Amino acid sequence: MRFRWSNCVLFFGYLFLYFPLICIVVYSFNESRFVAHWTGFSLKWYKALVSNSIILRATFTSVKIASLSATISVILGTITAIIITRFGRFNGKTIFVGAITAPLVMPEVVIGLSLLLMFVGMEKIFGWPIRSGMTTVTIAHITLTLSYVTMLVQARLHDMDKAIEEAALDLGASPLKVFFVITLPIISPTIILGWLLAFALSLDDVVIASFVAGPGATTLPMIVFSSLRFGISPEINALATILITALSIGVIISAILIYKKKI
Repeated sequence: MRFRWSNCVLFFGYLFLYFPLICIVVYSFNESRFVAHWTGFSLKWYKALVSNSIILRATFTSVKIASLSATISVILGTITAIIITRFGRFNGKTIFVGAITAPLVMPEVVIGLSLLLMFVGMEKIFGWPIRSGMTTVTIAHITLTLSYVTMLVQARLHDMDKAIEEAALDLGASPLKVFFVITLPIISPTIILGWLLAFALSLDDVVIASFVAGPGATTLPMIVFSSLRFGISPEINALATILITALSIGVIISAILIYKKKI
């Protein structure tokens, strides 16, 4: 009885999480423009999406910013996690850790406003950035996603057996070689998950991007949010279906890699 009850709760939990995504996928094939009225199966919204230059340009901008910010966040987050877990106590460590984890609990409105003021001040003092655009959005998303990547990699490093690294050092391997040959392969699944999480957070952000994005850096969430007043276009459903499929494939691949690592 207890097993059936837990399965029932699990089923409704997954249904609550994924039913909206299923609705988006289903209605992306709806011939009608209205979401509440199903008139038949059609691929015309996918064809319309291909010819919509505004949405495609915003999608390309979002993917480009998300890929770049996720990659930089993974590099900096891995280095930061190693400093926190492997360097012991040092002066200012508490402040350093607090600064890294602050974006996790800080409202995005505050982050966006503070970054906007920082960019305006930097432009007046240093002359850079000249104007808001992809550079400012990328820096803002790195600020947001760096904390998440750091926490993931730090947790994995804490669980990792340090005796493996110490044995390699005792056998004469340099710390750099130990990192690339032993530590990095062990934590690589977590790094992949961190990259996917950072990519998704950057691709999904609309609040921070609205503060720091210029006319030439309109992201896809900003386009979707601005179109709400006129109603969601089925082209957005088609694009969401493509993104859901792509991200699902990435999650499945990462899960397979993690499973193989455990074996």
